[in-house]
Amino acid sequence: MRKLLLLLIFCVTPAVAAAAGLKVGISPDYPPLAYKQEGRIVGIEADNATAVGAILGQKMTLMEMPFEKLIPALQAGEIDVIMSGMSVTAARGEEVIFAEPYMEIGQMAIMLMDDAGQFSQPWSIYRKGVRVGVEPGTTGAEFAKIKLKEAQISYFSNPSAAFDGLRSDEIDLYVHDAPTSWQLATSPDNEDLLSLYSPLTDEQLAWAVRKGDERLAQSLNAALQVMKGNGSLRYILNRWIPVTVEVR
Repeated sequence: MRKLLLLLIFCVTPAVAAAAGLKVGISPDYPPLAYKQEGRIVGIEADNATAVGAILGQKMTLMEMPFEKLIPALQAGEIDVIMSGMSVTAARGEEVIFAEPYMEIGQMAIMLMDDAGQFSQPWSIYRKGVRVGVEPGTTGAEFAKIKLKEAQISYFSNPSAAFDGLRSDEIDLYVHDAPTSWQLATSPDNEDLLSLYSPLTDEQLAWAVRKGDERLAQSLNAALQVMKGNGSLRYILNRWIPVTVEVR
């Protein structure tokens, strides 16, 4: 598959002159965007980095770190670009320059299959006293804080911990973004869970560079246009996502 991806790229555009390379910040705990498989970082963002590197003629070195460390590392010059399924927000836009979005997603509600009946209506998540789990520092946590003022909010460090919280009746719902819900569609370990495939928010994913690095942002945007034009972005998304996603 990697050979086919590179073929799609090189058939359309030659690589520009080789350069020193780019250090890419990535947090591999977010399937299918980025995660570990047999000790390697794989997923949509890993393939994106490969594609962008081929187009720009740059070596892309993946630098693994926790998600909350990505922006500080970018600002400190420890990495050159963040490619880690980062949602575009106004607050983050004050700290980084975002490239053009490569995908649109949204927050979704995940629950036990047995509880689906009581949350079948769109308004049901907004009821008073609903116990909602979120991950700190995410757009899901921001959504809950602003929109679910009468809910009981609990915090979980990652989706696996939240899934355990659902099973142990600590929470009624877990609000997280679409990639987490997509994983439920293909994971036999989570057949007791269900996602309401009706986004609660409209969000965009994009790569980020440090403030003042407009030239790199422009290069990433140019590479993204090539990926959209030659079909390699569609190929990457279809490879990792088990549902249809609109790319604009």
